[in-house]
Amino acid sequence: MPPLASPAVGGWLMGSATLVFAIIVVGGVTRLTESGLSITEWKPITGVVPPLTQEEWEAEFAKYKETPEFKLLNHSITLEDFKFIFFWEWGHRVLGRLIGVAFVGPLAYFALRKKIDGRMTRRLFGLGLLIGAQGALGWYMVKSGLDNKHIEDGSVPRVSQYRLAAHLGTAFLLYLGMFGTGLSVIKDWKYARGGPWSGSTTGDINKILHNPVVKRIKVASWALMGLVFVTAMSGAFVAGLDAGLLYNEFPLMGGRLAPPSAELFDPAYAKSADKSDLWWRNIFENPTTVQFDHRVLAITTYFGTTALWLQTLKPAVRAALPPIATTAIRAAFTMANIQVLLGISTLLYLVPVPLAAAHQAGSVMLLSAMTHVLISFRRPGAAARLWRRFNATAGKKTQL
Repeated sequence: MPPLASPAVGGWLMGSATLVFAIIVVGGVTRLTESGLSITEWKPITGVVPPLTQEEWEAEFAKYKETPEFKLLNHSITLEDFKFIFFWEWGHRVLGRLIGVAFVGPLAYFALRKKIDGRMTRRLFGLGLLIGAQGALGWYMVKSGLDNKHIEDGSVPRVSQYRLAAHLGTAFLLYLGMFGTGLSVIKDWKYARGGPWSGSTTGDINKILHNPVVKRIKVASWALMGLVFVTAMSGAFVAGLDAGLLYNEFPLMGGRLAPPSAELFDPAYAKSADKSDLWWRNIFENPTTVQFDHRVLAITTYFGTTALWLQTLKPAVRAALPPIATTAIRAAFTMANIQVLLGISTLLYLVPVPLAAAHQAGSVMLLSAMTHVLISFRRPGAAARLWRRFNATAGKKTQL
C-alpha cells in the first residue's frame, strides 16, 4: 500500500502556514511603521542576535545614519526611536528564519521515514527552496531602499514596488502551498478512514464532479481565485507607492467615478522618448492609477464573489454541489464583505496601522477561503482511495 500522509503531516503544514500568515502581517506592520530600512545588512546567521550593549546599539544606529531614509526623512530621530523600528524589522527577519527551521526539519523527518510519498516530497521540497529564495528576495527588496539614488534625485526613500510585490507574492504562494496541501492531507485522511467526501453522502464522486452545474461552479471558482490573487498583488503596488494616502474617499475619486485620463496616464511617468511605455509605467508607477486599478479589481472581486454565492441559493445548484462546497462559498462571500469594509475603512481613515494590517491579513483570509472552495471540489488522492477500499474490505472481514 502507498504511504498516506497522516494528520501529523497535515497539522505541521497548517502550523507552517500559520507562521507564514503571521510573517505576512508582521511584514505589513514593518512597512506601515516605515521600519523596513532600519537594518542595513543581511546576516542570515549572526543577524539573529540583536544589539545587546549600548555600544552595539550606537554602532547599529551609526549604520542607519548613512542611509537615504535617515538623511532625507528621519534625521531627527533618537536612539530610542531607532530601536522601535529596528525591532520590527528584526522580528520580521527572525520569524522568517523560524519558518525555515520549522518547515525544513519536519520535512526531512517525514521524507526520510517515508511518511509522505515521493510526489508530495518533491512538492514540499520545492516550497522549502522557495523559503530560502524568499529570504534572498527580501534582502534584494531592502537594497532598493538603501540606494543612494534617492539622495541624488531627491525621491522618497522607499523600496521598489516591483520588488515588494514579488516579495509579497512569493509569501502568498508559500502560504497557499502549505495551507492547500495541509488541508488536502487532512481531508484525504478522513476520507480514507471512511468519512464522506466534501460532506456528500451519495458516494459517487465522479457523478458529482461531472455534473455540468458543478463543473461550471468549479471553473468560476478558479477564475475568482485568480482574481482575488491579482487584486491582492495590486494591493502590494498600492502599499509600495503609498497610493492609499491619495483620494481618501469612496466610491468617488475627487468627486468623480474615475480621475481625469490625463492624471491616470500622465506623460511624466513615461521614460522612453517615444512614450511607448506610457501605459504600463502609469499602471505600475503612478499612485493615482495604481489606486484606481486596485479599486476596480476589488469591486470586481466583490461582485464576482457575490455572484458565486447567489448561484448557491438556487435549489438546482445547491442540490448538485457537495455540501462543503456550498459552505465554503458562503464563507468566501462573508470574508469578501469583511475585506471590503476593511479596505474602505483603511482608505477613509488615511491608512492607520491597525486597519491597514487587518486589511492585509484579510487578503490572506480571502485567499484561504477560496482555496477551501477549490479543495471542496478536489477528488481524493489515489492513496486515500486505495486505503479507503482496503479499510472497507478489512472491516467486512472483521465482521465475518
